[in-house]
Amino acid sequence: MNVSALDYALPPELVAVHPVTPRDAARMFVFHRRERRIEHRRILDLPEYLQAGDQVIFNRTRVIPALLRARKSGSGGAVEGLFLHARGERDWVLMLRSNRPLRTGQVLDLLDLKGDPSGHRLCLSEKLGDRWIAVLEGAGSAAEILHAIGRTPLPPYIRAARMREGAEEVQPRDAADYQTLFSEFGAESSVAAPTAGLHFTTRLLDAIDRRGAARLEIELAVGPGTFRPIETERIADHPMHEESVTVPAAVALALRGARPFGSKRLAVGTTVVRTLESLPDPVPATEWRAQTSLLIAPPFDFRFVDALLTNFHLPRSTLLALVAALVGLDQLHALYAEAIAERYRFYSYGDAMLILP
Repeated sequence: MNVSALDYALPPELVAVHPVTPRDAARMFVFHRRERRIEHRRILDLPEYLQAGDQVIFNRTRVIPALLRARKSGSGGAVEGLFLHARGERDWVLMLRSNRPLRTGQVLDLLDLKGDPSGHRLCLSEKLGDRWIAVLEGAGSAAEILHAIGRTPLPPYIRAARMREGAEEVQPRDAADYQTLFSEFGAESSVAAPTAGLHFTTRLLDAIDRRGAARLEIELAVGPGTFRPIETERIADHPMHEESVTVPAAVALALRGARPFGSKRLAVGTTVVRTLESLPDPVPATEWRAQTSLLIAPPFDFRFVDALLTNFHLPRSTLLALVAALVGLDQLHALYAEAIAERYRFYSYGDAMLILP
């Protein structure tokens, strides 16, 4: 399939720059696949579509305060960085952006949240593709430093939309807004949130429990590739990014077991879909950890997912290709056209779409 098939025009004012409050007040576009029927509801109505025996699966990953600002030692040139992970005790792996080319041996002074020198420095030691290896100078672990001076790694399109409005790109409230309720403290591993999970509140989770649906959790560490558009002409030629996934033993056993007739398995977000559909056949009876680079695009035979709750995605993105694989390309365009006409809010802080069997 050609990537141009994933194009659509979105009015810029429909890009959500903040989530609604409370989270479960966001709108929910409901599509029944068999009946080809559409409803317009709210996230808080989600339990009405669940029953005993259903499985609702979440991504429990937690977002790192990975966005860094720095200045080149000497020249003072501005640098923006995205921390990806530590390699050993002192080496950091980052993506960096600067007005002028960076070079090996250059020293960066990391800035604190006020924009002043933090006392922490990085020396660029090696360039690997679009990533830099930098050696941390001074004391402190990566986690300690990031929690002191790192910012919430909001997607570029939210930051750009805020700049157009004259607002600050990353704001204090984002530290809570861009984190799911069920993310695991002390286990930060993602540089982007599993955004469908941002809609859930305690009262919504309690309502799901009262319906008798089982809540399960997997983990996919969302990497920077989630922001990368498909740049190849054919979608199948896109070099899909690799991400770490974990399926706990209890979830693996639930996937192996029989389900009541008529029950469904609802994936909360595309990261859950990619995790489940990456599982080997047969599904192991123990915890499963792996790396996945699975690209889901039409045509695709889904083995585990019956239903999907997801946000509205960017044109020419692998996330949009996944939704097209579930509903069909022509239907996808019809659904997005109606969502735009109905003024749904798009992208990470936006509204949601519930796709049912």
